[in-house]
Amino acid sequence: MPESCPFLNKILGLEERISRRDFLDGALLASGAALLAGTTPRQIMAQSEGWTGYTGEGDYKGSAGNTEEVVHNAHAVRDGAYDKVSPLAADTAETYDCVVVGGGFSGLSAGLFFKQRAGATRTCLILDNARIFGGVAKRNEFIVDGHRLYAPQASVHFQPPYPNSFLKSIYDAIGLDWNAFKEYQTWQGPAPRMDLARSPYRVAGYPERSTYGFYFGAKFGHQPGMWLTDPWGKNLEGTPFSADERRQMLAWRRGEHIAPPLVYDYPGDAVSRQLDSMTLEDYWIRTFPLSRDLIRLLLVSDTAGGFGLGPDALSGFMEYTWSRTIPTLDDSMETGIQMFPGGNSGMIRLLVKTLIPSSIDGERSMEGVWKNPVNFAALDQPGQQTRLRLDSTVVRVEHAGEAHKSEFVWVTYNSGGQLYRVKAKTVVMAGGGWMTKHVVRDLDADHREAYSTFNYAPYMVANVAVRNWKFLYKLGISGGNWFEGFGRWVEVRKMAKFGVDSAFVGPEFPTVLTFFVDFSKPGLPTAEQGRRGRAELLAIPYAEYERQIRDQMTDMFGASGFDSKRDIAGIVLNRFGHAFVNPEPGFFFGKNGKPAPREALRAAPFGRIAFAHADLTGAMDHRNAFLESNRAVQQLLDQVLV
Repeated sequence: MPESCPFLNKILGLEERISRRDFLDGALLASGAALLAGTTPRQIMAQSEGWTGYTGEGDYKGSAGNTEEVVHNAHAVRDGAYDKVSPLAADTAETYDCVVVGGGFSGLSAGLFFKQRAGATRTCLILDNARIFGGVAKRNEFIVDGHRLYAPQASVHFQPPYPNSFLKSIYDAIGLDWNAFKEYQTWQGPAPRMDLARSPYRVAGYPERSTYGFYFGAKFGHQPGMWLTDPWGKNLEGTPFSADERRQMLAWRRGEHIAPPLVYDYPGDAVSRQLDSMTLEDYWIRTFPLSRDLIRLLLVSDTAGGFGLGPDALSGFMEYTWSRTIPTLDDSMETGIQMFPGGNSGMIRLLVKTLIPSSIDGERSMEGVWKNPVNFAALDQPGQQTRLRLDSTVVRVEHAGEAHKSEFVWVTYNSGGQLYRVKAKTVVMAGGGWMTKHVVRDLDADHREAYSTFNYAPYMVANVAVRNWKFLYKLGISGGNWFEGFGRWVEVRKMAKFGVDSAFVGPEFPTVLTFFVDFSKPGLPTAEQGRRGRAELLAIPYAEYERQIRDQMTDMFGASGFDSKRDIAGIVLNRFGHAFVNPEPGFFFGKNGKPAPREALRAAPFGRIAFAHADLTGAMDHRNAFLESNRAVQQLLDQVLV
């Protein structure tokens, strides 16, 4: 669609003043042409005042995904701006028993474990680069027609843990009350009632239901496009797939195999190493009745939702780690997916409230922690055993002298354009390997080589607040998949009652539709997919993404009554440049008889520094973050702070 057409802009509502429009200069950039002309993503960001866009309301306003400031600060570290020790760094005269770099799940849980085990006299400072804690576990808030709505920025949901498990002990320690999830919003609307999901991640129509649809547009020769409801229940009849493609897809759906699955006895045995020697795509082609083309059509968005890229780039061992990272298809109230209204930001808020009781107003209850505002001034006060310092980008971490002989570590950070440094007896690096390898200045060759093997992919979560979803209900669906354009699926969800202002849900109520956007380029080398995806993510300004969203929704829902000018109340983009580690073949058990590089980072602290980011596991999930931070803190307590 031409960018300069005023008539079409007016039809789509691009000139309306809605809650996402108070910042834009209206300038659009043809990102692809700019990149081909040699313009870098950084230059494009600098040229576009509208790159970030509307960021929502409440505590998380101004902190949607990787903000422009966060990206620029990180790139300054990468590009060598702090390669030399600056004499201008102000010594705060502070010394902490532990400094944690990163305020997401890994960093905050490291603070919790340190507080639990190190003793009441030992102190901990957590440094985070954003204006609010949480990492990828933050939320977006909208106010639509008098209703306050919530949606996740990235980290979405969880499942009840096994009794007496390590995970349950953490949930119990932070006060996660399971009773709060016994009641979700109930239907108030026309008949027939729709059974709504509790998560926006009800992928590909699981569990099967008649209110799910597939959309086929221009890619399949349909202009205008067409919706097919309950495609699996109809055995794909009516889809534009060939008879052979339908046969393959249905056989896969039924769990049929063309070769016996490879099943390992324990991680590291011969079978698990065989799996880790091939791509997940090749394993699926060997095992299931799916062609490479169908795998790339149907399953790339699924794997990218947990690991950033499609199965062509991932280790075959992901077949067995996938099920532990992506919640199961169990939809029961007792053991199935549960979700705070705005995703796992609720769990983060419980963690912070546990660490610093005055950090959120009121008592530590589920509703109180969810609804009451953050008391930012209480996060970083003298005399606290645990302090949380925001807007602080760590730019240098280095031992004072030789790593294994030093008595402390210097930690230098940038806050508001001023450099500061503190002393730490120990450090937990919990912010992600793509930054850690630049920030820890005295890393030895083994650790640097290990980090050089890690690849990362970008991801974007776009939350679109709509005044109602009657356009979906009229189609007979509450969710669906499509195979071209912006995103790949959408799902209307019901919320836990403790966190919202309405006990009811229905097509006439406002809601937030969450679009998950991957940047997979199947067939290209893994690192190249990540580079190209990041260039795209950084190059495209907010206004262009807004246009894509409005075009996509108009194409899919215009015939059932959707009007983008009237129905869209707000759009927030959450961009993450290194959202997921991409575990390639060899990531888990190594290659050519050599151990996996990640083990060099997990085996022991490097001097007084331990590494705790979840990407070391191959799956950036909050459960893995807890495991890694637990290991790192215990290593420091056992081997350094003895």
